[in-house]
Amino acid sequence: MNIIEDRERRTAWFSKDRFGMFIHWGLYAIPGRGEWVQSDEQINQDKYAEYFDEWNPTHYDPVKWAKMAKQAGMKYAILTTKHHEGFCLFDSAYTDYKSTNTKCGRDLVREFVDAFRAEGLKVGFYYSLLDWHHPDYPAYGDMYHGDRNNKALMGKTHNFENYLTYLHNQVRELMTNYGKIDILWFDFSYKGHMGEDWHGTELVKLVKSLQPDIIMNGRLEANGENYGSVMTDEPNVFSGDFASPEMIIPPAGLQTQSGMDVPWEACFTLNNNWGYAPNDKQHKNPRQIIKKLVECVSKNGNMLLNVSPTAKGDIPQWQQDVLGTVGNWIRDNGDSIYGCGRSEFPKPEWGRYTQNGNKLYAHIMEESIV
Repeated sequence: MNIIEDRERRTAWFSKDRFGMFIHWGLYAIPGRGEWVQSDEQINQDKYAEYFDEWNPTHYDPVKWAKMAKQAGMKYAILTTKHHEGFCLFDSAYTDYKSTNTKCGRDLVREFVDAFRAEGLKVGFYYSLLDWHHPDYPAYGDMYHGDRNNKALMGKTHNFENYLTYLHNQVRELMTNYGKIDILWFDFSYKGHMGEDWHGTELVKLVKSLQPDIIMNGRLEANGENYGSVMTDEPNVFSGDFASPEMIIPPAGLQTQSGMDVPWEACFTLNNNWGYAPNDKQHKNPRQIIKKLVECVSKNGNMLLNVSPTAKGDIPQWQQDVLGTVGNWIRDNGDSIYGCGRSEFPKPEWGRYTQNGNKLYAHIMEESIV
């Protein structure tokens, strides 16, 4: 079986389920100014450590989250096990910077996995390749690090191989300690940190040796703006199994130059931030979400919709309301989403088609048809 055939086998369920939940949650929920706050505001490690000391999500109830996702019509969920800040929501043996060492004292990933599996949802892990906390991740002069302009760190040496060992060890933990994992969502590559810079071939082999049926996105060599070799007829070993455009829907779906379909999943926020940001009032409404979901499916793609829990562990009520309305629509119209894809007919002016076998679904998006 070649790499394309193996990809088609492992992504078959993914291309049927079509709709998933993304959950961005970490220390950044405490300041509530988005998941990039450490980088955007160039907060040093000592200051950022105050959030670690404060972390205690007493309202965290993953059973409630799982039921919410299922009622919204989602078929899988992906949790940020570690974002760029380096804080781990799981009980890693390789760091003290983890939820079990906070006032919380809980393995939050373990509880997430158990709750979502109990609702029959597939489980995915987001894992950041970046790490602004690890001492061997380059800081001064990096493109994104919160200490990139901290002259006190100018000339400091880093043993990046030590960091890569740490990265691989943590991925091994995630692939070993939580049972079957359906998706591994890496984030992200950039200049000087791409592909083999992460020891990508070795990392993919490690993952597949532990989770042979898992699917991975392509950000070991790409990011939200480019897709890497998954877009070719001969993808490399760390190209991933699907592309992951961020906050955009490709104009005509994604295909290689020869016309071969590439699995893809567009990820969207419910406002303009991935992490909790209560002052961001650019809320998307249910109609917008439904239209985006239909558009993704009509182009042979999936939609991964993000929620941003508070530091206490509550999904904001307005986000719950949007999910509830979307779920009501899917209960009536799910046959036009699950198992569906691009139609054999061109897009009509008044909306979009989705198709499953010989069944054609017409999504009327204009208020009137002339």
